[in-house]
Amino acid sequence: MRSTRAVAAVERLKERSQNPNYAMIVASGLFYLALRTGEGGTEKLSQPLPLDDFVKFVNGFGPPKPRKISKLDEAFEKQLVRKAD
Repeated sequence: MRSTRAVAAVERLKERSQNPNYAMIVASGLFYLALRTGEGGTEKLSQPLPLDDFVKFVNGFGPPKPRKISKLDEAFEKQLVRKAD
């Protein structure tokens, strides 16, 4: 089974959340999202999911990806704030 997409989704979650303790567990072809605890244990954060559902779950879990704003958009937003005052 190819789990490269699942691994990449968990790595993106780690980067977005700045928490390296997220982990993926695979059991009988299903995927779980887990959080490593300080005592060496893990806390399961999801139900057993097939690959596609797991990737969707992980992509929607945690903080959203920061929105990229161009310099022009930033300047325009500042103008809108000034005109509202």
